[in-house]
Formats: sequence, structure tokens, C-alpha cells
Amino acid sequence: MSENNEKQDPSFSQLGISPAILTVLGKMKFSIPTPIQREAIPVAILGQDLIGVAQTGTGKTLAFGIPMIQRLPGLHGRGLVLLPTRELALQVEENLRQFGGAFGMKTVALIGGQAISNQIFALKRKPDIIIATPGRLIDHIKRRTVRLDDVKVLVLDEADMMFDMGFAPQIEEVLASVPKLRQTMLFSATMPPAIVKLAAKHLKTPIHIEMAPSGTTAKLVDQEMYVVKKEDKFIQLEKILKNYQGSVLIFTRTKHGAANLTKSLIGVGQKAVEIHSNLSFGRRRLAMADFKSKKSRILVATDIAARGIDVSGIELVVNYNLPDNSEDYVHRIGRTGRAGLTGKAISFATPDQLKDIRSIEKVINKTFNLTKFAELDRSTVFSSHSKSGRRTSFNRNNSFGSSRPASRSSSPLATPTYRPASRFGGSGAVSSFKGRDFNRGGFKSGGARSSGFKSHSKSTGRRP
Repeated sequence: MSENNEKQDPSFSQLGISPAILTVLGKMKFSIPTPIQREAIPVAILGQDLIGVAQTGTGKTLAFGIPMIQRLPGLHGRGLVLLPTRELALQVEENLRQFGGAFGMKTVALIGGQAISNQIFALKRKPDIIIATPGRLIDHIKRRTVRLDDVKVLVLDEADMMFDMGFAPQIEEVLASVPKLRQTMLFSATMPPAIVKLAAKHLKTPIHIEMAPSGTTAKLVDQEMYVVKKEDKFIQLEKILKNYQGSVLIFTRTKHGAANLTKSLIGVGQKAVEIHSNLSFGRRRLAMADFKSKKSRILVATDIAARGIDVSGIELVVNYNLPDNSEDYVHRIGRTGRAGLTGKAISFATPDQLKDIRSIEKVINKTFNLTKFAELDRSTVFSSHSKSGRRTSFNRNNSFGSSRPASRSSSPLATPTYRPASRFGGSGAVSSFKGRDFNRGGFKSGGARSSGFKSHSKSTGRRP
């Protein structure tokens, strides 16, 4: 294939999408697919199981929504999408309703916090696509108000978060209720061992599509880490807010922390609202509506909003507290720098959190340039070298450096290449694996390390 062709971005018309869907995409002003859409849609349209790993905010909903809407009429069955939070479920339902409605397809969202009687009424209309959180879906299964024996396409979106939130038993129960003969797709920004085990057990030779290494942060987000004493955090936050004019999303570690910080911000004249699980679903929706409409400039949230919102134009994300789970850092800062826009992320770490800083660096494979308002406690330090032995750093201009010469694939922002994956999660690799090659610890070993993958790589034009 010529170098020219490799540099060209394919349009949706080159992905095997039906003319009718292409017409709707055109009306919705979608012209160029995102990398995950470009690679996942052709695979999914063929009915193959797949695992899609891509940074948050890269269009995963259409990556599975387009193939599902195209395939379901010929399958004479329904689609089922499982998500971890109510907000995310409503967001996906809205997107699929707008898109599928053009073809007469009906959707329903089954989530907690809403009257179950209304959901039962909606289910009697025989929706084509069910979007649900695991707990509420299990309620309907036990009430026998929904049957899943006609599910032909199953999607687990933000699958890793569902396992972090303890949904594994419910997911297993749902999977026991759907037909074994189905298409299954998993999408996420990170790929922990729990997903590997799920894939080995429930997916049939899935194609693995990874647009960036698991944990890669959005490239348009400029990241800073402030080392600051706990008692000085609010003072620094006030200074930061004066330097930005747009919408701001602030993450706290606890529900009470979110509530108290919101009160403090309102006390100094900021228009702020809070969102966390102590609030009723109605109040959470109202807070989101105020934030989206710019009625409230600041949204203070726990990790319930790390993946559950898609608000355009968030200028700044502040991690007032570092996340308990280092991988959640990727999802938090992914709320800004979306849809081709640049964004800013500033995180606060206290002097005794050097270990937590290093843990995040290991996940994102970068080393922070620290802005110090206090000295770190060096007794908590440990090696921040990545698994490959590199240390990378970045500055405010998002330039990357390494203490060793970088290979073509060493940078998280390097153009991914297609090759047989040498381990689960090779950057840009499109591969399939067989369940028997996995054990409880991850990969089967015997002499040389086994990857557990069977390569199905093929040239698809420009590398993502």
C-alpha cells in the first residue's frame, strides 16, 4: 500500500456501513471516524467478538452502536448494553435513541433511582436495545419483567469500572441469562486482569483492538501535579480558578469531601454544584443539567463522574484529592480535552503522597514535573521506572522526553502499529486470543512466555 494511502483518514463510507446509516451519519455531521471507530466498526459489523481499548472520549458509543443498529434487524433479536453508572447509561441511551430512532428502533434505560413501573411499561413496548446498569437489570430479571433469551449483541462498556465497583457477580448472572450464541463486545480505557478472565471465559476468539496502551492519557490534555499541604489546598484552588474562565470539574475522594468543598466554593462566590451517591438521582440529574447549561460553572464530584459524564468544553479538571485507584486518574482527566479540544488537568498531592504520585506515573508511563508548594516526604519514594525501564516526562507544552533513546513505539503518543501482540495490550495491535491460553494468573507459561494471542493482523490503510 502506498505511503499516500496510509496517511489518508478513511471516511465512514469505507467501513462497511450501510448507505442508510451513512445518510444519518451525514445528517448528524459525522464525517471522519475516530481511531477506535475506524478499527472496531468493520470487525463488529462482521459479527465478531471484540475487545476495544481506547482512551476515554474517543467515541466508543458509536463504535459499538453503529454495528449493533446495522446488524440487529437481520438477527431478529435485541441488543443489550451494560454500564456501571446511571449517568453513563442515560448518556448512552440518549445517543442510541437519537441514532437508532431514524430506523424506527426503540431503546430503554433500566437504571436505579427511577420508578421501576415506568421501566416495566417501556419494556412492554418491546425495545430493540436495552441499556442498563447491572443491579437494576437483575431486579427486572428476578421480577420476570424482562427476558434476555433473544439478546443477539451484548456490549459491556467501561467494563473495568464495573469490576472495580464490585459488579462481577451481577455480570456473571446476566451472562448466564443471555444466549451463548451471541456477539459480545467489551470496551474500556484500561484492561485489568479481571477483564482478561472475563474475555477468556465468555468471548469466542475475540479480536483485540488497542488504539493506545492501557492507561494512555488523552494527548490534548496538559497535565500538572502540585505538591501542597492539605490545609493550603483551598487557597491554591482559588488561585487556579482565577486563571481559567470556562467550566471546571473538581474531583474529591469522598462524598462528604465533595459536599464540604462545594459549600466552601459557594461561600467565596463561585457557582458550584455537587454530584455524588449520597444525592438522590433527581438531584444528580439537576446538578448535571446546571453544569451542562453553564448555569453552574463548577461541578464537584466523586469518581461517580469520572466516566459517567460527557460535557463538551470542560476547560479544567482538578484532582482535589488523588484517586484511590491510580487507573481512575486516566478517566478523571479524560473529562477534558475531548472532541479535538485542548484541556488542562491539575492534581493536588500532599507531601506524604509520593508513593501515590509514582503509582499514577506507572499507569500513564510518564513522570510528572512537580510544582512544589511543600517538600515531599522522600521516605515514601520507590522506583518510578516503567516496565520497559524508561522514564518519560512532560512539560506544560506536552513535549515528551525519555532518559533513554525512544524506539518508534516507546512513546504513548507514537502512531500505533499493527503487529502480533507479544503480550495482552500491545499498542495498536489487533489480535485475537483463545480462552484456553489463559489461567488465573493471566498467561500460560511454558519455556518462553506465551502471549495467549493468535494474530489476525491485516493492513487496514493508515495506522491509527
